[in-house]
Amino acid sequence: MLEIQRDAHLLLADELLQRLKAMSWQGFERAVVQVLLGMGYGGSRKEAGQALQRAGDEGIDGFINEDRLGLDVIYVQAKKWADASVGRPEIQKFVGALAGKQASKGIFITTSRYTDDARDYAQRLRERVILIDGSRLAELMIEFNVGAFSAVAFELKKINLDFFNES
Repeated sequence: MLEIQRDAHLLLADELLQRLKAMSWQGFERAVVQVLLGMGYGGSRKEAGQALQRAGDEGIDGFINEDRLGLDVIYVQAKKWADASVGRPEIQKFVGALAGKQASKGIFITTSRYTDDARDYAQRLRERVILIDGSRLAELMIEFNVGAFSAVAFELKKINLDFFNES
């Protein structure tokens, strides 16, 4: 039973990732903000997060308030790449964009994966930059019911005590 659930989970994650890759860049940016809102950033306010949806965005694709009060803003970069890995130069550009906003927190999300050099660089930064690759993004979507939902349909068997009552 657990193996079937694990297989279904892996198939769902793969399908979510394929659908994200097929979206327009605008749709992908909106989806990324929805995942972060689903995780609880910004609370429940509609203006808690926004995909900027414009070309020439200077390396910032969206933002999310860290909490309901908007005490801090987290900037987002969303890269919808099919197969190429995101390398250190892309992370460096994002860090430069954060500096331009005088920001210290950012989330870089891609549908692909990161090179080891990109991960090492992000870990050594003074700024806090979180890297989320495609497989982690799909897992977060499943966990927080963004683009997926729970469809529970199973039969639970219990002991029929009347059957065993001899009187």
